Amino acid sequence: MAPPVQSVAARYFDDLAVGERFASAGFTFTEAGIIDFAWQFDPQPFHTDADYAREHSIYGGLIASGYHTLSVCFRLVHGIGLFAGTNITGRKLDGVRFLKPVYAGDTLRVLVTVQTLTPSSRSDRGYVGLSWDVRNQKDEGVLTAEPEHVVMRRPDPA
Repeated sequence: MAPPVQSVAARYFDDLAVGERFASAGFTFTEAGIIDFAWQFDPQPFHTDADYAREHSIYGGLIASGYHTLSVCFRLVHGIGLFAGTNITGRKLDGVRFLKPVYAGDTLRVLVTVQTLTPSSRSDRGYVGLSWDVRNQKDEGVLTAEPEHVVMRRPDPA
């Protein structure tokens, strides 16, 4: 069973705990959306041509570009609201693994876990290491990644 979608109040670095988990809303990929993204950013025939993909690709049909999938994941995580107004920047994105292809009709959600909390040498921020476990409507893992964000610390109430 899928965890409930969470929309949370923005968190400062100091508000987070290692092991804390959050779940995004879902996003359903469409054939038109897959093709449109691919023509702009990853124009390989198994992303742009449904007939070619069905007849000639190892996937047996049109699939979303990995970059499309990652972009959707970023949007889904943003929609949780975790760092709304407190995110300074993304620092890195490690460990990206594409586990299963994403087809038109697939609905993805992102399960986010706080993995690390490292204070910065600058007192106004810290580094938040996350893990993403991206699941489809069958609860199959399709992507994992480990982003790190630079997040504001809670201001002194003085």
